[in-house]
Amino acid sequence: MIGCIIQARMGSTRLPGKTMKKINGDIPMLKFQLEQLESSKYIKKIVIATTTMGSDNLIVNFCEENNLDYFRGQSKDVLDRYYQCAKKFNFSVIVRITSDNPLIDPEIVDEVINKFVNLKCDYMSTEHPRTYPLGFAVEVFNFESIERSWEEAKLPSEREHVTPYLIKNKDLFKYSNYFYDKDLSHIRCTVDTDDDFKLIERIISKIDIRPIHLKDVLTLLSKEPSLLEINRHIKHDGYERSLKEDEEFLKNNNHEKNN
Repeated sequence: MIGCIIQARMGSTRLPGKTMKKINGDIPMLKFQLEQLESSKYIKKIVIATTTMGSDNLIVNFCEENNLDYFRGQSKDVLDRYYQCAKKFNFSVIVRITSDNPLIDPEIVDEVINKFVNLKCDYMSTEHPRTYPLGFAVEVFNFESIERSWEEAKLPSEREHVTPYLIKNKDLFKYSNYFYDKDLSHIRCTVDTDDDFKLIERIISKIDIRPIHLKDVLTLLSKEPSLLEINRHIKHDGYERSLKEDEEFLKNNNHEKNN
């Protein structure tokens, strides 16, 4: 079964509670994203993978009220959360989406899934290198690959960000990247901060059709390029923070071996 696992939590450091923050005071960001993904032709089930922390009870309540599948797992070890979730729901192919990308385009999701299946890949993404705008990321991998990653990945960055072990060990997995026809990586449509959220609100309020596709966003931005100034100053550095944790992890491991 092709299943989509959306990682979601309330404990964002830069914008706490962003997952359930209401867009233009109307619809929770997670709900908007789910409505986008409902148009996918290939995804058979969507599961919200949140944590066991009390702060994420709000996400669980939302899932229960809306009859949505959910899974609760570790907070920092997101790789374990994905693996255990995929195992529980018997997903043979996993589509990884993060809840901070409300404009996720179901057409792009289906294009990546289709190519993944046709090429018989272990892992495919839009991210390495990224040519799509930040906020349209799609990663697809099979269960065998995430199971091997779960068994072998040790570094904090590999556990927190789910797929670095797959990416760094291309000799172990059949790997491919999905490219846009030009480099749009300078455009930022993800939500890490309040300014990011303001841009998303503006985009959604100015586009009437649903689901919103990347081409609709690009048309709007070509007419109103000043919108990009709202969050141009924001730096995307979550993975870099994890790499610093790797350094500390390796230092402690070496210290233990030498004592």
